[in-house]
Amino acid sequence: MKNIKRFFVVLTLTGLLSTLIGCGSNVEFGGKVTYSDDGSPLTTGTVVFKKGNLISKGNLKPDGTFVVGSMKENDGLVPGSYQVYITGAEKVAVPAKAEGFDPVMEPLIDPKFTQPETSGLSIEVTKSTKKFEFQVDRYVPSKR
Repeated sequence: MKNIKRFFVVLTLTGLLSTLIGCGSNVEFGGKVTYSDDGSPLTTGTVVFKKGNLISKGNLKPDGTFVVGSMKENDGLVPGSYQVYITGAEKVAVPAKAEGFDPVMEPLIDPKFTQPETSGLSIEVTKSTKKFEFQVDRYVPSKR
């Protein structure tokens, strides 16, 4: 009798764990990032989705589109609210002058979009989510 009870406890816990993990419950989707001034695409960088300690991303393509992945490319996100920010949106301002030296990079977007706390970008992922579009401001160098 003890073994039967133990079996059912393990079976119940396994079922609960599978439900909590959400096997196959990710929502696959993509989107596009454009500049707010003229609607042209942001052509380089990574769109990052943050929910608590969970970080997922989608790499920007030359047309400004991306596909979201959590554990692998294009596997989507678990439904919920996410903060969104963009990393790696830079261009080479000054090429490296010699081997072993890094080029000088210049941001393509306003630095506020590079942190989840300041970007002002967020999404609510639901089962019906198919595509999100984000607009960002261009980087404007400070005048010294």
